[in-house]
Amino acid sequence: MSQIDTYRNTLLRKREELAKLNQDLAKEQAKIAPLQKKIIAANGVISRTKSASTIKSKLNEIDRANKSIADIQKKCGDIQKKIAQKEKELASADKNYRNEEAKLNKKAADAEKKRIQDAARQSAAMEQAIRHQEQLQAQMQMQLDRLNAIPDKITVLFLAANPTDTPPLRLDEEARSIQEKIRLSEYRDSVHFESRWATRAADILQAINETNPTIVHFSGHGASTGELALLNPDGSTKIVTKEAMTSAMATASDTIRLVVFNACFSEAQAASVVEHIEAAIGMSDSIRDDTACTFAAQLYSSIGFGRSLRTAFDQAKAELLLEGIPGENIPQIYARDDVNLDDMILVQPDI
Repeated sequence: MSQIDTYRNTLLRKREELAKLNQDLAKEQAKIAPLQKKIIAANGVISRTKSASTIKSKLNEIDRANKSIADIQKKCGDIQKKIAQKEKELASADKNYRNEEAKLNKKAADAEKKRIQDAARQSAAMEQAIRHQEQLQAQMQMQLDRLNAIPDKITVLFLAANPTDTPPLRLDEEARSIQEKIRLSEYRDSVHFESRWATRAADILQAINETNPTIVHFSGHGASTGELALLNPDGSTKIVTKEAMTSAMATASDTIRLVVFNACFSEAQAASVVEHIEAAIGMSDSIRDDTACTFAAQLYSSIGFGRSLRTAFDQAKAELLLEGIPGENIPQIYARDDVNLDDMILVQPDI
């Protein structure tokens, strides 16, 4: 039996005992009235008779009645004392019951509060799990969308410029190395190589419109101010600013995703062009012919194997270290704010 049941039963028993005592008191008190009437009647007889024997008899009757009344009053007093004691016991039992009831109510309220908190935590955890699952699904969908958006075939537009009034560069060796690495890559049939030589400023937009390239690769000279050297009609140097090249890349084709400036001091060109193109590579310093050639060849080899642009860039720098060619820290890569280079794949792998 629980504590509350014990207190309840005690309370009910005390109430019953108190009720019985009140009943007993009422019964005893009810006995007094007939005796009082008997005394009144006896006094009336005494007042009307002159018989000594009758008077004596009635006086004895009055004495017996008064004695009975006194006994009853004493008994009523005893019962009233018991009633007073029982009322205290009842009050104590009622207090115990109410305290236990309040304790149980508080315990139940605390349990309900905990249940609600647990339910809220479980609901929050479930919502978090659902949100996490939705994020994973969204990421997977984004990756699938990126893969689906990759063309079956990409075009690399190689633009070479070596003005007659500048030191000669081995641009033909660079182009040959790139083509050879593409030919040896896993997805060589997905990469088409187009080249334009002795590039003039007017040739850039023409070549882009003709080929709709995915990658534009410029190989030539760059100035320490960040400008590129193209050709005038007479073969001399024509300087092209980074603003001019950025404008050309932004308006020429919506297929261009990567621009490679394989020229000295071209980092500023790369940083500028990613305002409109997903990614660009430039050089932070002057760069040797063999460094530029080896870096570019490995970059396109990795792209041809379906690697991400981040991986292709890192592998191209690693190739310089493997070959012991200085300048591995000169190439710099930039990306538009909404582009993750680890997810940027230019050649569709077999999936």
